[in-house]
Amino acid sequence: MEIITINGVEYVKKSNQNNLAPTMDGLEYKIVRTQSAGVFAGYVKSRDGQEVVMLNARRIFYWDGAASLSQLAISGTSKPENCKFPEEVCKVELLQVIEILDVTDEAKASIASVKIWAM
Repeated sequence: MEIITINGVEYVKKSNQNNLAPTMDGLEYKIVRTQSAGVFAGYVKSRDGQEVVMLNARRIFYWDGAASLSQLAISGTSKPENCKFPEEVCKVELLQVIEILDVTDEAKASIASVKIWAM
């Protein structure tokens, strides 16, 4: 993705913006991986160092149909029936964040298509 910074403001080339998941009131949909709490997909409300607050976030407990989180963030899953994603939580505060991935429209729709996993 091509990004330039002018006077402290980051700008993304328009051709690259079209494939990212739409925002919720200016918040971006991301996949966030933590050191020990696992992986979440949702809207990043804030970030302070390794602490991230997410809204409408689903835990990515188990995925199939994508070789890595990177592929899940770009293409989504080709096997949503095998994935285990519990229902969204309104808000989650994540500590020890070690990875944040941009998510495309295609991947966001794929994640949303996974049936809620419950016991």
